[in-house]
Amino acid sequence: MLQILEVPLILFLVVVVPIWLVLHYRANRRPIASVGAPTNDGEVADLWQTARRMEERIRTLERILDADAPNWRGRI
Repeated sequence: MLQILEVPLILFLVVVVPIWLVLHYRANRRPIASVGAPTNDGEVADLWQTARRMEERIRTLERILDADAPNWRGRI
């Protein structure tokens, strides 16, 4: 029984497994390299603008809460 499986097993281990490993690690490495800091000035400017809009929204919400529920800051 082992003699029948010997040649296909060796071929699998010598040919398929190394290719499989190379492709697997290459595929896993690419997404990690693309995640992280913005790549150009346009992306940085967009993030900066988004942060400013969010900051203004937070200020507006705080003003509304201050008017409606003056003690809301102490409840947190």
